[in-house]
Amino acid sequence: MKMTTTIIYHNARCGTSRNTLALIRNAGIQPQIVDYLQSPPTVQQLTELIQNSGLSVRQVIRSKETVYLELGLDNPDLTDEQLLQALHSHPVLIERPFVVSDGGTRLCRPCELVLDILTQPQQAAFTKENGQAIIDERGQRIVNQG
Repeated sequence: MKMTTTIIYHNARCGTSRNTLALIRNAGIQPQIVDYLQSPPTVQQLTELIQNSGLSVRQVIRSKETVYLELGLDNPDLTDEQLLQALHSHPVLIERPFVVSDGGTRLCRPCELVLDILTQPQQAAFTKENGQAIIDERGQRIVNQG
């Protein structure tokens, strides 16, 4: 069986990040956990994460953080390079969690997006911290009727 590497850029204080990590583990995968606040990705790593996830630099910035306005990052004239440098220097601004697996790269907001890139099926029922069941006892995704 081929070894796969799954990496999660994780913030343990974030419920979405915790739920995403739990879904990865529910598939029987022990991911490499990067505490990106303590070990920020390089500008090159950030560029690759963003490009591989199909998002723009602005789509991965946490604009509700106080440092966002303090740094003037709402200025539309800033280049991607300037924004990437700010993300690297202030990792709290990076939206989370990013997950990289053999199935692709995703910004997993909501956490269920991780299911699209995991290469192994869910092994058990799973309920998010907020009580919402998203995986049934057969390991199948629950489609919410709404």
